[in-house]
Amino acid sequence: MIAATAAEWTRKDLTAIEELSPSEIGAVFAQADVFKPLLESREKLVSLHGQTLVNLFLEPSTRTRTAFEVSAKRLGADVISISGNASSLVKGETLRDTALNIRALNADMIVMRHSAAGAAAYLARVLDIPVINAGDGAHAHPTQALLDAYTLRERFGVGPGRGIEGRRVTILGDILFSRVARSNIHCLTKLGVRVTLAGPPTLVPGTFAMFPGVRVVHDLNVALEGADAVMLLRIQHERQTTTHFPSLGEYTSMFGLNRERMGLLAPHAIIMHPGPINRGVEVESEIADDPARSVILAQVNNGIAVRMGVLHLCAHRSRRQPEQ
Repeated sequence: MIAATAAEWTRKDLTAIEELSPSEIGAVFAQADVFKPLLESREKLVSLHGQTLVNLFLEPSTRTRTAFEVSAKRLGADVISISGNASSLVKGETLRDTALNIRALNADMIVMRHSAAGAAAYLARVLDIPVINAGDGAHAHPTQALLDAYTLRERFGVGPGRGIEGRRVTILGDILFSRVARSNIHCLTKLGVRVTLAGPPTLVPGTFAMFPGVRVVHDLNVALEGADAVMLLRIQHERQTTTHFPSLGEYTSMFGLNRERMGLLAPHAIIMHPGPINRGVEVESEIADDPARSVILAQVNNGIAVRMGVLHLCAHRSRRQPEQ
């Protein structure tokens, strides 16, 4: 089996980026570097051979759920996917009881998406098997942040460590309700990236400026000026209980990324989006599909390698030496 050094990784779980050190993030990247060249070969590895991974997705998902399923299968695991409406939770069973029953069925790892912030961390304390957070409410989405940083490193990383220190990334859109934004703030600033948060004041409150290395800007021209990358976020209507801007049309007029505004970016700047995209709202289709500037599909592909890395490291956390 091919593996990178896991000397910096001793964790059973991945529930949030906040708890990771830069060296642990580097361990994920190093493992992803090993797995990524193997993706085109369609070769199945044996890292998780004989193990069963349960995808417990209690909120809708396409990219993340499928990426974890593909990643686990490429590592040789058997995968069982359970959705919220197909679980006993709809009958009143507690999350704890659901998880303990899944464990009693000899599951070796659980990947979970849940609407409640902290649900994955709670489950990690309950279970003796790895728990990977695939998104919990508006709190965290650690593997998305890791794949986003990995994509930035792939495009801009230089030198032996392929660092992205000093790069300027603007995260634009619904920051307030975005778990992707929160995890990226923690991940990117740990790696020395200068982060700008931009959007209407109702969705980007000034309190976010308390994070070191982060600035909050409500003037889109200022936010885009000279940025190396723009990470676009959709409006999280499903998490909002009130309207935070007059209309989608006015949001697009003030904060949508169009061809004219692209001119404010650095010439080499890239466009990122975790999906799903609301075309014509946060970004024009022409920009989202630009083969030279958009790395949206590259993010999806990198998500497989990164998640393979996370699954491998959590499953083999006791291995302190690199395998040959």
